[in-house]
Amino acid sequence: MTGLSEFRPVMLVTGVLVATLGAAMLLPALVDLAADNDDWMIFATASMMTTLFGLGLFVANRGAPKGLSTRQAMLMTVIAWTALVAFGALPIHWSGIVPSYTDAFFESMSGLTTTGATVITGLDTAPPGILFWRGLLQWLGGLGIIVMAIAVLPMLQIGGMQLFKAEAFDTAEKILPRATQISMSITLVFIAMTAICAVSYMAVGMAADDAVIHAMTTVATGGFSTKDNSIGFFQNPAVEWIAIIFMFLGSIPFLIYVQVLQGRFRTILVDDQVKAFTGFIAVSVVIGWMMAHFSDSHLGLEGLRHAAFNVISIVTGTGYASTDYGLWGPHAVTFFFIIMFVGGCAGSTSCGIKIFRFQVLFEAVRQHISQVMYPNGVFRAHFNGKPIQDRVVASVMSFFFLFVTSFVVLSVLLRLSGMDTITALSGAGTALSNVGPGLGDIIGPAGNFKSLSDTQKWLLAGGMLLGRLELFTVLVLFLPRFWRS
Repeated sequence: MTGLSEFRPVMLVTGVLVATLGAAMLLPALVDLAADNDDWMIFATASMMTTLFGLGLFVANRGAPKGLSTRQAMLMTVIAWTALVAFGALPIHWSGIVPSYTDAFFESMSGLTTTGATVITGLDTAPPGILFWRGLLQWLGGLGIIVMAIAVLPMLQIGGMQLFKAEAFDTAEKILPRATQISMSITLVFIAMTAICAVSYMAVGMAADDAVIHAMTTVATGGFSTKDNSIGFFQNPAVEWIAIIFMFLGSIPFLIYVQVLQGRFRTILVDDQVKAFTGFIAVSVVIGWMMAHFSDSHLGLEGLRHAAFNVISIVTGTGYASTDYGLWGPHAVTFFFIIMFVGGCAGSTSCGIKIFRFQVLFEAVRQHISQVMYPNGVFRAHFNGKPIQDRVVASVMSFFFLFVTSFVVLSVLLRLSGMDTITALSGAGTALSNVGPGLGDIIGPAGNFKSLSDTQKWLLAGGMLLGRLELFTVLVLFLPRFWRS
């Protein structure tokens, strides 16, 4: 069995992250204090408890080896995310805005995984600190996802992510110092983009507090809002267009922004993933526009705006809603159900299967067809001008298989728990794809997850974690072989 010493580097990193989350809780405490709301004491208490626990883990494991093996990196990813969600739920539970820790854990999981599904009603009158904390959870989660996609997942060769392996990450021992350097650059870009988004929202009439929170959840493609009716509350076309732009920008690989700032402007124009994502969005928006128009729900340019907003919101996994697209007809329900799985680019804050995997799948199929037609020919699948290795294709195929299997299993479990078929299927899809709203009257864009049973909420929370950590990272922990030395 695994020796306890193997857990020390895992606990060390987890301790640092938990302590950081505890320090972050002071921000909503200050927001509540400025608003003269007594909830500041709840955040201060949760901050102290979380920080002390994190520092305790750090101190207890000081001197642990700095390198992380593949097994340790997988374990660290799952333990750290689960611990952060568990502690992030404390102020939500203690504030009394939700009736149970289950609800608080669901909300915290939805926040840190940038899913955007909520169990809270009455957001319009909720305490300012809680609203800010929900936004901050998604913002921190979005940043964590980018760093994980750049530093951890390529090293673990999960789901084809090794395509994006930086040269500096050839060995696990190099991961932490190099990840620190890259994550600093990305953090600055992330902060700058959030600030520009917030200022843009304020410029078109959104109140400063709403603008800051919505900027955090837009750039993080998270979807938490300060209003029960989401972005639809504002009834402001300019607000929706700003959200459209920044949801799209949040779904582009953030390393590309760093490269552009270094003067490599061509990168964003020639990247295969960005071109495919942009093309898919354009086609999907046109289809959505036609459905909105011919259902007489939204005509002309208004229909284009609603189509662009809701298509980009669902594809990127943001989960904002400006209107109930379920009213655009039964074909619209099917359309939005399909596109919720696609996702944005790898290395961005967006969710879902990710566009590059569909590109690898397409290239592999094309190579196979060419080989069948010309048996003596030599054909190679390519991505971004480089040949795709067979193990990457196998990894992507495995991901698709696991994703479909996980979706079927979660759907069946939700159906057995008492959900109707549409709610169960869309609930499983929206959890695994980290989208937010599902379909139907209960969890659709005009609904909420509050009425679900505790069992259903725990199942969906597990689905969110599974989808956010790219399946393999979590599922491999259930293999006995993983725990053997």
